[in-house]
Amino acid sequence: MTELLSIEDLAVEFPSRHGTVTAVEGVSLTIGAGEILGVVGESGAGKSTIGAAITGLLQAPGRIARGTIRLSGEVIDATDTLAMRRLRGARVSTIFQDPLTSLNPLFTIEQQLVDTILTHRPMTRAEARAEAVRQLEAVGIPDPAHRVKNWPHEFSGGMRQRAVIALALCSEPELVIADEPTTALDVSVQAQILDLIRKLAQERGIGVMLVTHDMGVIAQVTDRVAVMKDGRLVELGQTEQVLTRPEHPYSRDLISVVPRADVKLKRFPVAGLGQGADKALEWLSGGSTRREASDRPLVELLDVRQVYGGRSGLFKRAEGFTALTDITLRIAEGEVLGLAGESGSGKSTMARILAGLTAPTSGEMLFDGQAVYDHGRMRHPDIRRQIQMVFQDPYSSLNPRMSVGDILAEPMLHHALVANRRAAQPVVEELLSAVGLPVDAARRYPHAFSGGQRQRISVARALASRPRFLICDEPTSALDVSIQAQILNLMKDLQERLGLTILFISHDLPVVRQMCDRIAVLKSGQLAEVAETETLFTAPQAAYTRDLISLIPAMTHARPSETLHG
Repeated sequence: MTELLSIEDLAVEFPSRHGTVTAVEGVSLTIGAGEILGVVGESGAGKSTIGAAITGLLQAPGRIARGTIRLSGEVIDATDTLAMRRLRGARVSTIFQDPLTSLNPLFTIEQQLVDTILTHRPMTRAEARAEAVRQLEAVGIPDPAHRVKNWPHEFSGGMRQRAVIALALCSEPELVIADEPTTALDVSVQAQILDLIRKLAQERGIGVMLVTHDMGVIAQVTDRVAVMKDGRLVELGQTEQVLTRPEHPYSRDLISVVPRADVKLKRFPVAGLGQGADKALEWLSGGSTRREASDRPLVELLDVRQVYGGRSGLFKRAEGFTALTDITLRIAEGEVLGLAGESGSGKSTMARILAGLTAPTSGEMLFDGQAVYDHGRMRHPDIRRQIQMVFQDPYSSLNPRMSVGDILAEPMLHHALVANRRAAQPVVEELLSAVGLPVDAARRYPHAFSGGQRQRISVARALASRPRFLICDEPTSALDVSIQAQILNLMKDLQERLGLTILFISHDLPVVRQMCDRIAVLKSGQLAEVAETETLFTAPQAAYTRDLISLIPAMTHARPSETLHG
């Protein structure tokens, strides 16, 4: 295999007035033409920093302290601005994690592709337009000649990611750096993207550095794996060897906390509730005993239908978009119900109805036997207190101008669960301790915490109003596997100790299997199947459910040729 990229003894530093932080220390690795190298590790391990060093995109004041980077034998000089500008896009392309922010919302897909092609390849504008259509066709966009005229917001998440891949490849690069290209994508779209990356590497001889925290993705498409910890390379080897016979303790720890699709575990092998849990749980329960699980439904949806848009006029009637159709679903007291399905299946619409944010077009929602909506509004304000939500992105769901202590105290004061701010302070400290955060975290602001810590704060904030029903909307999709395991353990402990009723929404089916008692599968706004978790995974009834389960990335390494479906 021809060596494409060579990195020798790379060190990256970020100087500041408080000292110098070494983000990458002594990393050496290679990537061959047509090879996919997976780079894994927790947040802060230095994975994305290596990619930024290769492309000369280190954020100031970051710098390469030492080491050599070669592309096809030529040394890359990150200090040569003009040379780096010629290198980026033409020879090295990057696929970023969030396709929506990677695409310019003010330009059509065609304009962005054509401009990129004309920048890097000698073509006329007419030839570039034809090439843009060919690139979209190559990445599997249906009806590319028509869809190329669309704006980014008119594409689904999976199609936007395909468009970003087309942008990265239209300049015919030698090396592609794919930074978390499938995070938050449904299993079906993820499988398509992974197959596409593998196919392009094989057919075009492109080298790929795949940065991800998803070990299932690593197993599906990579040839070799580099495991990083605290800026250092702790293990490098063939994918099968690293996944099945890891040598470094850190590699073994990472693999041990990956949610399994083949069996349900009681707990992940990481710490759970903090030391202050008992006092916090006593306050959360209001001094009452734990609510036991029962067959009595706490939440019910009866023949719920949700239609967006649509209007009637004098001469014509415009039909709206039907997001949910005839949904009847019951969630028992103390039950954890999983909600799975692809993007556009209606998961978020159902969550909004259950959270009291959107009244259904028709049908009814009951909470503890009472009708929730009356003419589009909540009948009883106290129901809103009893239903809380944990969102996918903890940073955007926390007010950056409020301290963590104020964020947690606000729902207590709003619902008069404590007499005043002084009375809220010890409860805030107990909640922070219960979710594994130090007491002094109350004085700090959201930006001072990592993603996993912010999600712990979000869980504490949701619990601060003493809810009975918790809606968790993709609460761990963007977290490292070790942090994800801690959050999932935390939620398991809280549910068991408080008897919470939980709706757990996720596209990650192995996570759903570990967390839920039953699973409801949505397809195109309709319930395809509702079953006990183990029954659904071992003997699914609906063909759609079987397809979803078959697409789960397996932790057993598949040979590259076996990952393709034609």
